Amino acid sequence: MALLLAAGHAGAAGQAPLAAAAVADAGRPDADKARDADRRPAEMLAFAKVQPGQVVVDYFAGRGYFTRLFSTAVGPKGSVYAIAPQVLVDRLKGKPLPPPVSAEPGRANVHEAISAASLNVPVKADLVWTSQNYHDIHIWSGAAGTAELNKAVFEALKPGGYYIVLDHSAQPGLDDAGMAKLHRIDEALVKKEVLAAGFVLDAESQVLRNPADDRSAQVFETGIRAHTDQFILRFRKPN
Repeated sequence: MALLLAAGHAGAAGQAPLAAAAVADAGRPDADKARDADRRPAEMLAFAKVQPGQVVVDYFAGRGYFTRLFSTAVGPKGSVYAIAPQVLVDRLKGKPLPPPVSAEPGRANVHEAISAASLNVPVKADLVWTSQNYHDIHIWSGAAGTAELNKAVFEALKPGGYYIVLDHSAQPGLDDAGMAKLHRIDEALVKKEVLAAGFVLDAESQVLRNPADDRSAQVFETGIRAHTDQFILRFRKPN
């Protein structure tokens, strides 16, 4: 474990200037910037080893907080695919998804898509990123749904590509009912499921850990919202 953590910190240090430049992008909306203190975007991009020219998949992209950061970081020769899972579209019951980031000035390298069994990305990706929503797939689609997602990510990545899962940490052994109630997930379960898809664990980051969070509160509760204990796992598709 120590080696994994050391490797993660060493890789992040080499990515720092590019990550900082993406965070400083003047095209980011104020609503995104207001969340930076809690989400630590420069450290996240560095840990993800984002490089100019890469193909990045932002799975379950929401309102595009990370999509915009990836767009700036990969530059005009790169591409970002902002993916909404079909299960989310179904749950919205006809309500629209958030406005597309691709429609914003300077975001021509962003492409939106809806995914079901595959990620619906036309080229092999260097990175698949999913933030604070792996647990949602588990809640809505069960273990079978997360297995399908992990298989799709494996197939979508280039050999050596990275899959990063960031989520709200649960107490060990949290069951499905607790997951649905708290919107948290056991880190050990995520590791077990992703490794079963053929990935290897490449590194872990402690940047969003919060020891003051005892992991018993629902993540939207006043006082803990935006301050949950979070794990960040970087998996790699073997060459």
